[in-house]
Amino acid sequence: MKVKTISRSTDEFTRERSNDLQRVFRNYDPNLRPQEKAVEYVRALNAAKLEKIFGRPFVGAMEHNEAISCMAKNPNHLKGIFVGSEDGDIRLWDITSRRTVRKFPGHRGAVRGLTATTDGSRLVSCGADCIIRRWTVPVEDSSEDSVKPEDFHISKNAYWGVDHQWKGDQFATVGAQVDIWNHTSNAPVRSFQWGTDTVLSVRFNPGHPDLLATSARVEKLSSSFRLSKLTFKLALKGSQSLFKFRFGRDISEISINPQILAEHIEEQRRSVKVEGICRDRSITLYDVKTTIPIKKLIMQTKTNSIAWNPMEPMNFTAANEDGNCYSYDLRKLNEATMVHTDHAAAVMDIDYSPTGREFVTGSYDRTVRIFRYNGGHSREIYHTSRMQRVFCVKFSCDASYVISGSDDYNLRLWKAMASEQLGVLLPREKKRHEYDEALKNRYKHLPEVKRILRHRHLPLPIYKAAALRRTMTEAARKKEERRKAHSAPGSISMKPLRKRRIVKEVE
Repeated sequence: MKVKTISRSTDEFTRERSNDLQRVFRNYDPNLRPQEKAVEYVRALNAAKLEKIFGRPFVGAMEHNEAISCMAKNPNHLKGIFVGSEDGDIRLWDITSRRTVRKFPGHRGAVRGLTATTDGSRLVSCGADCIIRRWTVPVEDSSEDSVKPEDFHISKNAYWGVDHQWKGDQFATVGAQVDIWNHTSNAPVRSFQWGTDTVLSVRFNPGHPDLLATSARVEKLSSSFRLSKLTFKLALKGSQSLFKFRFGRDISEISINPQILAEHIEEQRRSVKVEGICRDRSITLYDVKTTIPIKKLIMQTKTNSIAWNPMEPMNFTAANEDGNCYSYDLRKLNEATMVHTDHAAAVMDIDYSPTGREFVTGSYDRTVRIFRYNGGHSREIYHTSRMQRVFCVKFSCDASYVISGSDDYNLRLWKAMASEQLGVLLPREKKRHEYDEALKNRYKHLPEVKRILRHRHLPLPIYKAAALRRTMTEAARKKEERRKAHSAPGSISMKPLRKRRIVKEVE
């Protein structure tokens, strides 16, 4: 009698060490697994739920004595960040241990701008006290608690921002005008001025070191104007208090004081001396090597901050007062490449991730949002019950964390990926996370998985403000559609959202 036996080599099935995993044989024939898609769907659903369960983005908070107004990353140290506050205090924080490493005393007013050199050895600060100060950043093993300024420059006007070249030894300050400095002189190397507007922010281009972009703010103006007959009749009816006037080649708006206007209406005088507000709301591009600006883009609302994409230097994104962010291509400024919505109030600051795939924004609505560079809606929203208006935000140099500074005297540290597991991962853990991420990407279009992944809990005031904003946007859209439907064909053209906020482009 012959008995057939299975002969196997013990070397192929015996573990070399007791900690090794047992070898498991699998047959990947799809005929043996008719429920493969259903099993994957359930796993994707569970992965989406686990992402919500482990989504704890808040890491910690660091306290200041006053509201935080600006921040700057240290390119030479991954864990260091410079922070300026409204009381003139400048600190270098170690975000890993969440402690103050150095203090830079000297400013007597709010610190408006901070920037570090490319090697991280020097720090430049400016503020509302009309002073530019330059500091030498001590090395890590230094025992100094506070640092004295290396030198300073006093101006007649307050400064609103400063930024350093990505490659070079020049930096730019903005306020009443744009000034270009270097570290060896005590006077501006070059100055730019276009109009009477005050410049709010400045950012150098990462790919072209001599190119920079600035944004302008509201400026007060006092002058005399003669109203037209139609405008005067509208004013008599009380239906108009905002008028447009031309200053040179720029068209601006003047908001007339109602009391002054009423006095002139009673006396039937059409020549009105007003003290109003001139709104320039411009984004201006400068070349450091030239003596004149390159381009100027005028929008309907002002831009609070600008950020260049580090991986695509021809693109930049503007944080606007209307609650949206507008991405532009430097070569084609007549329309935005993308409009990023979701904020319920003005966007105060913006910063790109070093990867160029995402950017973070801080808003007056007390939230921090993370957007994809080509996404119209935010990927993530961060908020706490105590966090107030967010004035400045930054991505960490490794794109793993987000730092925000707000009006409640606190600097907060967040994870860029809310459910990311911190610390060293074992190989099996890493493979499991990659597998879950692949499943979520494969089944993200299905209704239940999509609903879980998109859901974000919002505080009630922000939820109501966002709902009201959507209602107003939808009402305006319906109104435009009805106007077009009840007008002659071709008489009314509806502008897309990418062009709607642009007034004109000036060269």
